Amino acid sequence: MKKFLKEFKEFALKGNVMDMAIGVIIGGAFTAIVTAFTDDFITPLISILGGTEFGGKIPLPGPEGNAILWGDFISAVVNFLIVAIILFAMLKAMNKLMTIGKKKEEEAEPLTKKCPFCQSEIDIKAIKCPHCTSDIKE
Repeated sequence: MKKFLKEFKEFALKGNVMDMAIGVIIGGAFTAIVTAFTDDFITPLISILGGTEFGGKIPLPGPEGNAILWGDFISAVVNFLIVAIILFAMLKAMNKLMTIGKKKEEEAEPLTKKCPFCQSEIDIKAIKCPHCTSDIKE
């Protein structure tokens, strides 16, 4: 049992697991902010522009309150799009930051050249072509 608890402690306190847990918590809080933004700002603006009740529902036969909540669905889609766009922008920015300061690899000097007579690949330092035995003057 002690070994199991020790292994679990090592797993739970690894950096990746803690980073993921923090990401999930921040993601949940960020989703709440986006949902509030959509419900409080975007939905009323769409309602004004569209001229209809945005939080509408289509009643269905059956028990009372049974309805298709199309307004809630559209709000959820708008929330998703906002979150996806912001995450995409954040990832692009992070990738850009990761490349700043990295030196670009210089192109390696060529190791071969072409024989001007037979067009074969030869060593860059060769003064005689091994294929056609021509003297290379370069």
